[in-house]
Parts: sequence; structure tokens; C-alpha cells
Amino acid sequence: MSDRQKSPAIIILVGLMLMLPVTLFFWWWAENRADETMDLRDGVSVLAPSPKWSDLRVYQGTITRESFAEALEEVYSEGPAWKTAIMVNDDHAIIRTADQPFRLDFAQAPVSDPPRRYWRSAAQMPLAQADATQRPLEGVKIAIDPGHIGGEWAKMEERWYQIDGAGTEVKEGELTLAVAQALKPQLEALGAVVTLVRENHEPVTTRRPADFVELAAEELAATRQDPSGAAHRSEIMFYRWSEIRARADLINGKIKPDLTLCLHFNAEAWGNPDQPQFSPDNHLHLIVNGTYSNAEFGLHDQRLDLMKRLLQRIHPEELAISAAVAGSMADATGLPAYRYTRPSAKLVGDSPYVYARNLMANRIFLCPIVYLEPYVMNNRDVYERIGAGDYEGEREVAGKLRKSLIREYADGVAEGLANYYRDARPRKP
Repeated sequence: MSDRQKSPAIIILVGLMLMLPVTLFFWWWAENRADETMDLRDGVSVLAPSPKWSDLRVYQGTITRESFAEALEEVYSEGPAWKTAIMVNDDHAIIRTADQPFRLDFAQAPVSDPPRRYWRSAAQMPLAQADATQRPLEGVKIAIDPGHIGGEWAKMEERWYQIDGAGTEVKEGELTLAVAQALKPQLEALGAVVTLVRENHEPVTTRRPADFVELAAEELAATRQDPSGAAHRSEIMFYRWSEIRARADLINGKIKPDLTLCLHFNAEAWGNPDQPQFSPDNHLHLIVNGTYSNAEFGLHDQRLDLMKRLLQRIHPEELAISAAVAGSMADATGLPAYRYTRPSAKLVGDSPYVYARNLMANRIFLCPIVYLEPYVMNNRDVYERIGAGDYEGEREVAGKLRKSLIREYADGVAEGLANYYRDARPRKP
């Protein structure tokens, strides 16, 4: 090639090299500018602590490029949403933060030692004893988180209804605690060390709605919404965000379990809670963390939470346990799988019951989560079963001979966990 022929190629190459910094600048500028409209605190969720990106330094060189990209695409991202905040290169990723982008270096080969985390996978458990078939959960630390609060807080939480102002009051927070109290001794009999995150119908958080009225008013003013809604908004800040973060502090800072069970009941729209509408639907599904949207990738704290879960390899363990529990719950309840129709959730793994969806609890509890959503509380049969209360054995309820709703739920979870750890943890030869 002559010098004359080389010149255009050199000019093009130099031009591309000069354009790259400009392109990166506009990429980061556009995304940071988008954050300014997302929240009162420049891209940080309400009540979230300021993101501490230095926490990720311990994960440098602990994951390959292939594993990192696969987790983003298959589990954590709604379509290509991750590309708005993360740039994956050959040997490192650049993750957008509120300040300087964070560089995460990839491992050149798979790393056998697990990254820093407080929980243990089944494969890391001590060798099972000879009676593993009877006590497959020996030594497994399990936190049970009964969803919601119940009691006097149930109406505020909007997890309450009653037929014509009389008869059984359905309060999800009370149902989940009843299941937790039935499940705890079952898991302990199987060898687990079990802690209830909530033991009564009182909040875990020490804060109350009145503590958030001023913040709620500021938020409404900043987003040009009706200021008269500040009282209601402060209640949401209390029971949803402050409460769940208080539970996260307990789980991540004190209990440090190998697994957390988030117990919930599902519901269809019931209209006026004093004159609710029954739904013909009744179904089951479980949720693992994932499917972050563009907006969620745009929040710095959620992006950091995602990175911690991804780099701790929470998903493979979480999905495997959830699939096992989904199978046992399907057998115990006979319920069909719920079907999401919106893009905020997607099926993951082989079970038709397990979806990836980004919820606060399954994001900020930094261990594998089994997040259960069985039964539709305003289904007529379920309502009759709730009214029948808890009991031993079987009774005819809603036209069928069956266990109490509470025992059926607890039995399904216990059986799934026993099956999983019996198969997955190492055994003595």
C-alpha cells in the first residue's frame, strides 16, 4: 500500500479515536441528566441510603465477562434496559454512578471461591449427617418474613377487606404471621435455625407516618402533585419503604440468614374493602429478583443493590430454591400458575411458577429470597377457608375435604425446602 493510500485510513482511525471520548461523554451526560427528574434526591429512591459504590471493590476480578453479561441479559434487565447504565467491555465493565463511573474488572477464568457474602449456598453447607433424610435442613439459617403488618395497620396498608361490614376480616399481615408461626416449628424439626422477622402485628420500624409528612409534602411539591395527598403519601412511606428497610436492617445486619422466606398472599382488585368483589381466579407464583426497567436502572441505589446481588451470585441459589418450593406448593395447593402480562416480570428457569421481578424486599435483603404469592384472598373459596381458621387434620370447607389454608401453605413450603437441601447439600460418603 502506498503512502497516499495509507493517509485516508489513518485519518479515519484518528477521527474514530477522537470521537470515542465525545461519545462516552454524551452517553454519561444524557443518562445523568435523565436522573434529575426521577426523584427528590437526584436519582436515589425515597428513604434509600446514599449509595456507597466502594462496597463493590471486594468483588473486583471475581466474575467473568460472560457470566456478568449473561446475568444482566437473562435475569436482571427488562430487555436492553441495562445498556442505559452499564457498558461491558472485554475485560471490565463501566457502571454509571452519581459521581465518577465505577470500573469493575472481570476475572479471566471462572473463580471457584465464592465472593464475600454472609449467606451460604447449599453446596457450601457442612456435610449432612447420616440422618439427612430426616433433618435435611440441619444448620441452615432461615429468616421468615411475614409480609405486611396486620392488626390496626391493615386498613392503612390496604391489605384488608370485610363482607358487608360483618363476618371475617381478611388481613394479609395476620394471615402471613399465622403461616410463619405454623412453619417455624416444622423447619426447626427438619434441623433449621429459624428467626421470625416479625412476631406480632406491630411494625418493625420505629418510625410512624407523622415522621414523613414533611418529606411527602416536599415530594408532591417537587412533582407538582396535589399537596392534599401528603398524609396518604406519608403512610406509604411508613408501611412500605420504612418498614421494609427496617426489616432489611435486621436481616442483613443481625440475622444474616442463608435464606429468607417472604410470605405473602395474592389478591385481585376487590374494589370497596367494605363491599369487596370476589374474583373467580385463584393462582400461585413465586418471585426472584430481576427484570429491572429503564427507570429502575436510572436509580443509583437500585443499580448498586442489583450489582451486589449479581456479584454475590444470589440468583442461581435463589432460583433453584424457588423452583423447588414452587413445585411442592403446586402439589400442596393444586393451584395453576399466575401469568404476568406486563414487561416488569418475566419467566426465568424451567418452572412456570417462577418470575423475575424487582421488588424492594427481594432487592435489599442480600441473601437468597423465596418470595411467595399463593392464593387469591378475595376468591370465594379462599375466603371461606380463611374464615374456617387454622385446624389440625382435614375438614370439609368450601365443598372439599382439605387441610386448613394455613397448614397447607406451611406444609408446601417445608416440603419444598426439605427436597431442595436433601438433594443439593453435600453428604458424608
